[in-house]
Amino acid sequence: MRTLLALVMLGSFMGFTKADEPKKPETIVVPIELLSSGHFVVTAKINDKGSYRFILDTGAPLTIINSKTAKASGLTKKAGGGGLLSMLTSNMSPMTVNSLEIGSVTAEKTTAIVMDHPTVQAISKEYEKTSGPIEGLIGFPFFARYSMTVDYQKKELTLTPNGYKPGDYMDDLTKRMMDVEELSKPRTVSPVGLWGFEVDKGKTDEEAGVIVTKVYADGPMGKAGLKTGDRVLTIDRRWTDSIGDTAVATQSIKPGTSTEVKVVRDGKELVLKATPVKGK
Repeated sequence: MRTLLALVMLGSFMGFTKADEPKKPETIVVPIELLSSGHFVVTAKINDKGSYRFILDTGAPLTIINSKTAKASGLTKKAGGGGLLSMLTSNMSPMTVNSLEIGSVTAEKTTAIVMDHPTVQAISKEYEKTSGPIEGLIGFPFFARYSMTVDYQKKELTLTPNGYKPGDYMDDLTKRMMDVEELSKPRTVSPVGLWGFEVDKGKTDEEAGVIVTKVYADGPMGKAGLKTGDRVLTIDRRWTDSIGDTAVATQSIKPGTSTEVKVVRDGKELVLKATPVKGK
């Protein structure tokens, strides 16, 4: 008994106490709102101002804030403009958000683009009467700093800091685009899955989605009922606001996977089911 007591006392003198055990990262639980569209919404403060509603999009490389909210939170001096076309023709310089606060989590010195994104506007219009407007979306510059767990039943988001601080995505993208030598290297592109349709996006077209210009009757989209003139809004809930978006969405889906395709036809939204086939 004395020997055991002596060992315990020796351990305390040597510093082997619970207080010295490595601290686990603090986890924060944030309430979320689930939309019928499959998105989930969080309430955030920007630079200690407001109580704004944002879509938290883990597939978005950028954080987007609409022009009205950017002005209200002090990011810009005036609201207005900022549509998809104006963003594509501008330098798309990201702005520094001193603090982006969700619940008790605050990300300091993160970046965002000020833009009135047509798809976000469309979602906001659909839900603003029942739950309020949506001011933008929160993407990689914020969520990359945390390990996240979503509890859809409790409607809770658990965030655990992971110590990672993301770089400037837009700056990296610009540098890659300006690397003429890298861009000039030959590349071989093989399709992952074939869909059997073609789309286009006019220079002045700022509406959500892309226009279908051709459908192959025997292809997956033809069999799903897609028609020329349809406007494709999403593929597997991924936005298709440009030809590039559409390419990324289709390439992200494995052949043989049944996929929801949301389109607008004659002013009405339709959901089609398409299954891409393996490319040759």
